[in-house]
Amino acid sequence: MQKSDPDTLMFFDAHRDVLPMYLFFEERLFDSFPSVNKRVQKTQITFSSRHVFACISFARVKRKADQPIGSMVVTLGLPAPLDSERVAAKTEPCPGRWTHHIVVRRPEELDQELFSWIRDAYVFASEK
Repeated sequence: MQKSDPDTLMFFDAHRDVLPMYLFFEERLFDSFPSVNKRVQKTQITFSSRHVFACISFARVKRKADQPIGSMVVTLGLPAPLDSERVAAKTEPCPGRWTHHIVVRRPEELDQELFSWIRDAYVFASEK
């Protein structure tokens, strides 16, 4: 597992238990998309190519009782709504752009299905 930069470590300071899962996510993301830019902000980590296509956060996208401690939220922008039980929340902030929030609880949820959605989000952001 790779070592992380100081900004990422600070972002996960209150969520140290999620850091190994995030590092696995980040490694797989950069293996799939080597030219991606990463920006660590106060409330999220943003990944972009030409435009933002994915974010990691601890946003509450489910009722507090339904969103487990030790989870992270993957947010994706896509051209159409996903029909999956894995999507905790989705909105259409503007016509033809759907924002999806997916709660990830375990490393095995960082699977092929999720990364196919991330690839779709990457392509969608690159075509804007």
